[in-house]
Amino acid sequence: MPDREPAGWPWLRERLHRLRQVTRPGAAPETAPAAVVRTAVVTDSAAALPADWVRACTADGRLTVVPMPVMVGAEIYGEGEDDIADTIAVAMACGRPVKTSRPSPGQFEQAYLAAQKRGYDSVVSIHISGELSGTAESARLAAARVRIPVEVLDSRTVGMAQGMGVQSAVVAAADGRSAAEVRVFAEERLARTRVYFYVPSLEQLRHGGRIGAAASLWGTVFSIKPILAVEDGKIVPLEKVRSAAKAVARLEDIVAADAAARPEGQARIAVHYFGNRAEAERLAARLAVSLPCCPAAQASDLPAVLAAHAGLGVLAVIVGESSTPALPPALSSALST
Repeated sequence: MPDREPAGWPWLRERLHRLRQVTRPGAAPETAPAAVVRTAVVTDSAAALPADWVRACTADGRLTVVPMPVMVGAEIYGEGEDDIADTIAVAMACGRPVKTSRPSPGQFEQAYLAAQKRGYDSVVSIHISGELSGTAESARLAAARVRIPVEVLDSRTVGMAQGMGVQSAVVAAADGRSAAEVRVFAEERLARTRVYFYVPSLEQLRHGGRIGAAASLWGTVFSIKPILAVEDGKIVPLEKVRSAAKAVARLEDIVAADAAARPEGQARIAVHYFGNRAEAERLAARLAVSLPCCPAAQASDLPAVLAAHAGLGVLAVIVGESSTPALPPALSSALST
């Protein structure tokens, strides 16, 4: 499907655009601005950020997304390769092994050095849960090799839950915040996100070591369709349902209740899928009806590195909140006009 920015997030793109206008070379502010700390943000492709949003934010080096490798048989693929989703789907259908790996420390080192070369003073590096991947550890190894200060943050989550934290970090960085402040903004938004998902089979998660053999047996022998969640970085069972249709309906109920409990006008939703786009779009449409005060969620492909573990037919819903860092005084008046 086309890469479109999910409804509810244009405010973020517009905010970045206006910040660039205020701070563009040659602009003549009414008063001399204070020195702006230049902080770059680095993340990995598990963040599931919308492609258009990534292109807009990587143009000036403010954001870098390091691809996570997926191995299908003996072949290694990176996120963003055109046929990777189809390749994974066919491999799973044929019983071929599909595995994932963390990016190398060298990839992160290159990203940090590139930020330094472009004039950034520091980096905040935000990554997939350390309970599910060694990516954050690779980032820490790379951070120890470079001179530019790097704050490495384990998001303790995945998908657009991680992505929402990255988005908040990018806005804070564009506001001229220090690396420590950017990290705090990301942590605050990450703390308000939840991941709920349903998978037709737990086998792929078991093969990847993301759940135990006992949990897999629980979902297969007894024909249970579990609803899962990510809590404190780990995949945990949330509820047991007897059929796929009931599981999807219950997932919808859980998400709607969570979003409705958020502060008025603050809830944000993202829907991920793998191999079941129509089902995901129907779920997103139903949530839009049940949550009229929440911007409609745009269904998007689960990143390949997550699809490799979740398997075909997964439906994942992220519930979070909008987050707008307070502006520096020099910029607040310009953005209010």
